[in-house]
Amino acid sequence: MYNTRNLTAGALSTALLLCATAATGAEADSTIVSGGSIDNVVVTGTRQATEASRLPMNVTVVSREQLTENFRQSILPTLTEEVPGLYVSSRGVMGYGISGGGSGGLNLRGLSGGSRVLVLIDGHPQYANIFDHPIGDAYQTMMADRVEVVSGPASVLYGSNAMGGVVNIVTRSMHRDGVRTTLNVGGGSYGSGQAEAANQVRSGAFSSTVAAQYSRSDNHRPNMGFEQYGGYLNLGYDLSEHFTARLSADVTHFNASHPGTVASPLLEADQYITRGVVNASLSNHFQGLDGTLMVYTNFGRHKINDGYGPSANNNQPRPNLFRSKDALTGVSFYQTVQLFQGNHTTVGADYQHIYGYAYNTSRADGSVVPTNYRAGTGKSYRNEWAAYVDFRQDLTHWLTADAGLRYDWQNLSGGEWVPQLGLVARPTADGVLKLTAAKGFRNPSMMELYFYGTNGNTELEAERLWNYELSWQQQLGNFRYKANIFYLKADNLVGTGVKPDGNMGRINTGSFENSGYELQASYRVSPNFSVHANRSYIHQQPGREQLGTPEYVDYLGLRWKLGRLNVNAGAQHVSNLYTGSATAPLQTFTLLNATVTYSPLDNMKLWVRGENLMRQEYELLAGYPMPRATFMAGINVEI
Repeated sequence: MYNTRNLTAGALSTALLLCATAATGAEADSTIVSGGSIDNVVVTGTRQATEASRLPMNVTVVSREQLTENFRQSILPTLTEEVPGLYVSSRGVMGYGISGGGSGGLNLRGLSGGSRVLVLIDGHPQYANIFDHPIGDAYQTMMADRVEVVSGPASVLYGSNAMGGVVNIVTRSMHRDGVRTTLNVGGGSYGSGQAEAANQVRSGAFSSTVAAQYSRSDNHRPNMGFEQYGGYLNLGYDLSEHFTARLSADVTHFNASHPGTVASPLLEADQYITRGVVNASLSNHFQGLDGTLMVYTNFGRHKINDGYGPSANNNQPRPNLFRSKDALTGVSFYQTVQLFQGNHTTVGADYQHIYGYAYNTSRADGSVVPTNYRAGTGKSYRNEWAAYVDFRQDLTHWLTADAGLRYDWQNLSGGEWVPQLGLVARPTADGVLKLTAAKGFRNPSMMELYFYGTNGNTELEAERLWNYELSWQQQLGNFRYKANIFYLKADNLVGTGVKPDGNMGRINTGSFENSGYELQASYRVSPNFSVHANRSYIHQQPGREQLGTPEYVDYLGLRWKLGRLNVNAGAQHVSNLYTGSATAPLQTFTLLNATVTYSPLDNMKLWVRGENLMRQEYELLAGYPMPRATFMAGINVEI
């Protein structure tokens, strides 16, 4: 075992969403909470910085202020609160882990399974090649300037794994001349501790951000220790007024112990994981012409002991350890041109070489033990090429049409055509109506293709999905709201079943349909008090329920400032959450979280954070009870 040391939200948020429309006479304010004005400039929906009101897809922006106001080291808990329809699984106070019992899985509109939502860092994909899933512990607040979430397929721009949507972490950089250093340290329940330091510099054409973090926790169950440390670097240089070069790197390592379920606890179920990212880019900025050439690599090293049951079950320690290595090296190029008035056309091309090697080693002498991974070799390669075009045209001053098409080819799965259509209407100065139809897809992972039997599952087809969506958003003074409805139908979903040869393995299990709606609202009551709320509803096809999918999620948050005192509080009500077990009851619970900050000096903040203050009993994964009330306290200093 690795151990570092032996009143409901649903009713309130619905009331806000229904009643706050009466606040249409409020004074205009461009700094409305929860993402800013209706014309947020985003980069994820089109690669080029563009006003969200001109894009057909649904993009939610979570600012750095929102990411840091509760002093969380991971971005994922904040995204769960701020982005309706996005839900993240967890099992403890700190640390998500991977492998058996791993959490940190992203579920967007009922699409789960680890690799159906693509995580990006500055536009390039993040996933481990063997399993293709994102790794939750790698996405730290220290690197993020903001996070942009596209709900719905984004495969036209980003290819495989963007089937259900994307989470794009836009990294930090210094925009004004000067030097800024921040330090944050905290500790609390179950021996938990966190520390983060960052330095930012801007001098003329040069900018840099350097950050490091450390965290650890014993967590609330035996054999559940967690420890993590990592660093982030971002260097930028303006070669001229038209060209900018940038280099960034992020490396994180964590050690996590998997305790098993309450009914089947585990010993020695330890994970030692290292993940890294390096990205170099050159961007051009001209009148009517913008583009970027980017070269990147992701790499991972994983050592996993799957553990064993207690001696009462007559189980013994495992003789072998699972190991894997993976790397993804890619080149991405896009250029946006203005062919004529009111037009923006983006053309791009991507290439990825994806490598993975899975094997076992003997605990006795470290030698490699033969396995059936990839018919005995354990090594796998994929090469992907793609080209795409996105054509956006203002038909009138209030109407914009968008059409995109991608052709994606992979040496194992073959070719895939990916279309997207959208229409954006701005019938009023403060309202936007959007209509989209988009296809998404996901190629089978190496684990799905080769990890069952010597013959593997090479007959698997790509998963495919069509998503149809209608949305309306409006800003009325200090009040802003958005409502959208969606319907999606997916086909060829990969699951475990009996293959045609009679053996168990991965098979395409057919189609499923989801539908639902998402609501968001925010209102600045006064300069020192604001409220925000969201609600999501997902109707799943009976018998095709997906892990980590709730039927309803309601969230109500408030921000209040009184002199040097700040209070951020939020209540989240989750109804009928499917935790992955057909026999376990659906989970319904309400979580109340709050952070209180006091600033004795202008550059110093003392903070206290409490989570699950109502001490709810609940599970996000079947068999893994979550902790009752937990507390963290610390100090944040800026120099």
